[in-house]
Amino acid sequence: MAARPATRAASAKIPQVAWSEARPAPVVLVSGPEDLLADRAIRRIREMLAAADPSLEVTDLDAAAAVPGDLTTLASPSLFGEPRLIRVTAVERLSEAFLNETLRYLEAPDDGATLVLRHSGGVRGKKLLDAIRGGAGGGIEIACAEVKRDADRSAFASGEFRAAGRRISPGALRVLVSAFQGDLAELASACQQLIADTTGDIGERTVQTYYAGRMETDAFAVADAALAGRTGEALVLLRHAIDSGADPVPIVAALAAKLRSMAKVLDARGAPAKIASEFGMAPWQVERARRDAQGWQAAGLGRAIVFTAETDERVKGGARDTEYAVERLVTFIAARGGTGT
Repeated sequence: MAARPATRAASAKIPQVAWSEARPAPVVLVSGPEDLLADRAIRRIREMLAAADPSLEVTDLDAAAAVPGDLTTLASPSLFGEPRLIRVTAVERLSEAFLNETLRYLEAPDDGATLVLRHSGGVRGKKLLDAIRGGAGGGIEIACAEVKRDADRSAFASGEFRAAGRRISPGALRVLVSAFQGDLAELASACQQLIADTTGDIGERTVQTYYAGRMETDAFAVADAALAGRTGEALVLLRHAIDSGADPVPIVAALAAKLRSMAKVLDARGAPAKIASEFGMAPWQVERARRDAQGWQAAGLGRAIVFTAETDERVKGGARDTEYAVERLVTFIAARGGTGT
């Protein structure tokens, strides 16, 4: 999966390269806050250079602590002319000395040297970034924007399994992505654990077995049963989740997320890919939301969304008995938002 480049880089004169397609260049700007993708891009560049010439010299430089002459010394060819990879961190906190020296370096980059500049965000260093994006040094940019949307996180996880030659079912992918809504590195680690510990195709039950302890996974199991109208099952799952230590807040959040997705697709017409593009969803999410919305009408869905918002306030401090508040919500949703739907 390739994160979308930041807006400020959209008009850059240099090539914009996805992290998964990172390649060497005289100057490589790795921008954006998603450290996992940035680390992978930089590692890919190193591996490509080392494969081309095992004598590659790799050095690291902290832009915040650099003094005059550091970059020039590292970029200069050695006696035997080995290729050089210079990895520079903390460009968003660069020293004035590093800024001035790098601007001069861009006028004539050293042959055989690859300068990788990691800038995680912020306005500091803008003069240097503008110079690189304007074409100075003949570089490229790898924009590692934060991965926030479920569609992008799903695409990332799918790519992990595809790269390993493994298949994961849409349902299993949904559970996995739902279980790891925080740090992208956690999602990547979960993917690698499943790849390493299992064989064959990965189904929903396998993911549940590994990550049933995640609050979000339990929350979506409750939501699935409630939306399908299975009141008894939903309440049993809710009680099990709460008894296992789950907080009511993520359970309500899971219900809210599913209801919002259903509202988007309830009256939408067209292919899942088209609808997904319009609403920032993955095609399988559109298909799942359509299945969840079967048997629902707009009035009942609207009441359920309002009741969910009210319950969200209650479980965040507005009610004495938060567990009872969630039970009422689950029962209400299982009844398709009350009578007269």
